[in-house]
Amino acid sequence: MRDEIRALVEELSPGDELEARHREAALTWLAGTDDVFRRVKPRTPSPHLVAYFLLRDPADGAVLLVDHRLAGMWLPSGGHVEPGEHPADTVRRELREELGVAAVFAPPFGERPAFLTVTETVGPPEHRHTDVSLWYVLDSHRDQRFTPDPVEFAGIRWWTPAEVNEAPTGTIEPHLGRMLAKLATTTP
Repeated sequence: MRDEIRALVEELSPGDELEARHREAALTWLAGTDDVFRRVKPRTPSPHLVAYFLLRDPADGAVLLVDHRLAGMWLPSGGHVEPGEHPADTVRRELREELGVAAVFAPPFGERPAFLTVTETVGPPEHRHTDVSLWYVLDSHRDQRFTPDPVEFAGIRWWTPAEVNEAPTGTIEPHLGRMLAKLATTTP
């Protein structure tokens, strides 16, 4: 599975200098580890692999974000990749668990990630760790019905790209604006 993950990362075309650095860090990590999966919550081993998925309405580019209770900010949905699980299967599983709908992977990416981040998590120091996150893009629409997980999320809502860019620092996933800028150059 590690070779499949490495191939996904190698195929990614970075959208900016920071993503290029994150891609290089991820490839270095993959070359030096035998285990990419979280084995013990919340942080063992660190880093470990995460799959984010961005539900996007192609009509206006709005994205569905969740008010994540533990992180204390608005994020795309996602979760830790289980041992032996392909990240695209993580997207399918987590979408069903977190929002109660089936995944529809968006072109031109399909079941390949569109973006990559390597980030330190927030929270108490004893819980912090590094996530290597593969971001997937899914087609959705504003009138789609969701069943959000009330334990994990305080709420969900659609955000336009302008609203994402205007959100106060610390209230929204810090790499989201860069992801949306990259999408604007690669999707209709």
